[in-house]
Amino acid sequence: MQLYKPEDYKHVNYSWDDTYADSLDAVDRLVYRSNILGDDQRITNTGGGNTSSKIMMTDPLTGDEVDVMYVKGSGGDLRTAKRANFASLYMNKVMALQGIYNSSDEKGVKTPIEDAMVGMYPHCVYDLNPRAASIDTPLHAFIPYRHVDHTHPNAVIAIAACSNGEALTKEIYGDDVIWTDWQRPGFDLGLVLEQVIKEHPDSVGIILGGHGLINWANDDKECYELSLTLIEKAARYLEENDLGAQTFGGQKYDSLTDEAREQVLFDILPQLRGMVSQQTRFIGTVQYNDAILEFVNSNDAIRLAELGTSCPDHFLRTKIKPLFVNWNPQTEDTATLLDLLQSGVEQYRKDYIAYYEACKNDNSPAMRDPNPRVVLIPGIGMIAYGKNKSESRVTAEFYNNAVAVMKGSEAVGDYVALYQS
Repeated sequence: MQLYKPEDYKHVNYSWDDTYADSLDAVDRLVYRSNILGDDQRITNTGGGNTSSKIMMTDPLTGDEVDVMYVKGSGGDLRTAKRANFASLYMNKVMALQGIYNSSDEKGVKTPIEDAMVGMYPHCVYDLNPRAASIDTPLHAFIPYRHVDHTHPNAVIAIAACSNGEALTKEIYGDDVIWTDWQRPGFDLGLVLEQVIKEHPDSVGIILGGHGLINWANDDKECYELSLTLIEKAARYLEENDLGAQTFGGQKYDSLTDEAREQVLFDILPQLRGMVSQQTRFIGTVQYNDAILEFVNSNDAIRLAELGTSCPDHFLRTKIKPLFVNWNPQTEDTATLLDLLQSGVEQYRKDYIAYYEACKNDNSPAMRDPNPRVVLIPGIGMIAYGKNKSESRVTAEFYNNAVAVMKGSEAVGDYVALYQS
């Protein structure tokens, strides 16, 4: 497909520097590509997404040239990743795992064998690399191209989380990008992507329903530019369909003045912190940027907030949904707000416990802290919580991304939360 020129991008940052990239070896070029993708929060969230390169390396035992995949490992962040954050795996060994998976007698979703495959990746490690491979490893390995980018761009997730996402994918990208329905990340999804490419050999990317974007090329710079082009196309489409004053059903409330907001926050924040810190002592980050205020003040905010998250990564950061406090900043006082916060947090805990009990299985991890991580208040904005200041800022980042996704989805269809998919 035709790529945009560096000067054409309006919705993402073009950061590739040929002089710098050409001074690096193949692995460090992957690190560089990852860093400049992760540096733009419109492309991927903190800790989200992964990149890979398949590189010919010398086997330390035989001295032979072998094909090795370097892929961002578990627990890394694209923006800050170093060479040590990438797992390295013999490609022939990773591909051989397909035989183990396909020989399983499990039917349906194959959950037991899916979980078992993660334990197989250490048997594929090249050069004793201690970095653990991520659950997305098969998505990169089974795509028959040398370089793969998997990102979580707001604009693309808005399409991926839309009721008519498959039709929108076709409208925006034609046959260049193929839609796939939501599926848990893992080995089987890697096989699905492999089959999609066999059936659509001229495609350059796939939209993962309810998840994000994955695309590929045999040149690393081309892969980077393709990622930006695909995101830019989605962002331009959403911009052309922006609802303006009718975004989120229009505004229901007015924001408080800066002075009034500061007074309300002064009155509620100490008590609210105590409410949400019943199990873990949390630190809060308060945000009231234009995008957050547009959302919390809107007619549709209650409905959309209750639907929940749009991407797997958000479960870890913002939980399945925020706590939206249905307070009228024009007619109700701070005492009423505190009462609503108290009852809201208590109900949130009950709802989260019920959600966990309904979804758990025999080997589920222990239930996480059931208190909300994100609190939304009309006229005020958002308070995001984490175990430290850095974590609370990341929580806020994630919910800003969620708002951008909902805004895009609602402009071109109906937003569909991940658990509804």
